[in-house]
Amino acid sequence: MNTKTYPSFRKSQDRIVALDTLRGIALLGILIMNIQSFAMVSAAHTDPSVHMNLAGLNYVVWMLSHVLADSKFMAIFSILFGAGIIVFTQQREAKGQATWRLHYARNLWLFVFGLLHAYFIWYGDILLTYALAGMLIYWVRHLRPLTLTLLGLLVLSVTPLLSIGGFWTAQIAGAEAIDAFLSDVNVPPEVLLAEIEAYQGTWLDTHQQRVMTSLEVHAFAVPFYLFWRAAGLMLIGMALFKWDILSAKRSAPFYNRIILFGVASGLPLCVASALKSSATDWEPAFTMFGWGLLYIYVGSLGLAAAYIGLVMRLVQMQLWPRLQQRLSAVGRMAFTNYILQSVICTFIFYGFGLGLFGAVERSAQILIVFAIWSLQLILSPLWLARYRFGPLEWLWRSLTYWNWLPIRR
Repeated sequence: MNTKTYPSFRKSQDRIVALDTLRGIALLGILIMNIQSFAMVSAAHTDPSVHMNLAGLNYVVWMLSHVLADSKFMAIFSILFGAGIIVFTQQREAKGQATWRLHYARNLWLFVFGLLHAYFIWYGDILLTYALAGMLIYWVRHLRPLTLTLLGLLVLSVTPLLSIGGFWTAQIAGAEAIDAFLSDVNVPPEVLLAEIEAYQGTWLDTHQQRVMTSLEVHAFAVPFYLFWRAAGLMLIGMALFKWDILSAKRSAPFYNRIILFGVASGLPLCVASALKSSATDWEPAFTMFGWGLLYIYVGSLGLAAAYIGLVMRLVQMQLWPRLQQRLSAVGRMAFTNYILQSVICTFIFYGFGLGLFGAVERSAQILIVFAIWSLQLILSPLWLARYRFGPLEWLWRSLTYWNWLPIRR
């Protein structure tokens, strides 16, 4: 193993620039998919044909988003959260602090932030899931990297086993069981129309719809999908950090192999998911409970690995240093920037703001994504030039320590 260290990648105040840069890219990347949930009915995530035009450039945008972004950047974000647990606990243990109390205080407040985000801003919150998973996997952080990786893969397998196993059980039970199984995921037109009217309505209309959807997410998506995927990837993130993979310390050939392996294993599966889903008219039996789920579930892990390898190489080569500094600043303020994306997008699309929900097609949605990226790449370094933390990072840290920490430089 190459043990060469790149000291320029570790800055003052124990910041690991490679981690911050990767986090910034992941934070910006997740907006590619999230914008669709801000702008369109929730069912459009699994069946893009149910809402607005899907021809021409709109189809191209959906295809590229599905292949290159769907689940990839969220996977990286989950991996980095696991790595962050190692960084946080190691730094506190070195100072002789009781890490378990700080860790649980930190995740308890993240859980609260997640609830507020989900029920008062946007139903697509991931913070609550991260808090729950983080509370559990904390206790295995001292395991060896290989053990953490194998355990992570085992946890990751729970979701597809539950989903595919449930559908196969319905198949064995007969046609009536399958019809009943699929009736829960086929959204009737009147329900879609009611969702559009709610998000185009008043703040109270929006709030009632958001609460209902958030309850569904927390009752079904979190326990059957989000929790297991997040926890499994966090465990793998712990292992990758211990192996020095996420700090750009491994050799260039090592990262090149990760890129090649990730692209070769992930890209064909993600392309197959997009093409076959389209060919079957996004039939839930394929996209949500069959091979289509496995294609995107496994393929996204391969492409996420390729992205990680690519970013580590760019950091090592110190290409586009000014852009990397801006991406690192976005990553250092990931919590603030994540919530800021939700605030901006709900203002653009919901009725209490510009009220553009259901009126902006995918080809225009991606332009909004680029505009928000530009804004956050500009504002983040300007803020950090005067302050030590992002505003929400500062609040989160102060609540964790139950002490108002200094924020100005």
